[in-house]
Amino acid sequence: QVHLVESGGGLVQPGGSLRLSCAASADILSVKQLDWYRVASGKERELVAGITVGGLTTSADSVKGRFIILRDGAKNTVYLYMNGLKPEDTAVYYCHADQIFTSQGWEYDVWGQGTQVTVSS
Repeated sequence: QVHLVESGGGLVQPGGSLRLSCAASADILSVKQLDWYRVASGKERELVAGITVGGLTTSADSVKGRFIILRDGAKNTVYLYMNGLKPEDTAVYYCHADQIFTSQGWEYDVWGQGTQVTVSS
């Protein structure tokens, strides 16, 4: 069952902006933290940003000052606002939760299907 669904990726020119969304399915009753990771071709997976249920955020040095992570608790959705995009931001971006609580119980290490972001002129 798909619990996290990303959207919002696409092709953008350098310096442009995109907003990624990660929607948690309705059967998720509780999730403490949601993170965005990215995987660029030929590179290791990188934690981009994370946000706790209380609103505490973290972000990678490579995106500080450019990317903002926000959480809409009412919609159970996390957004990644990406500004000042660079070609090196090109990657597949994944939403992730260490643990979620659903009507079926706890699930761990939950990933979305990913959304491609390409920054190119």
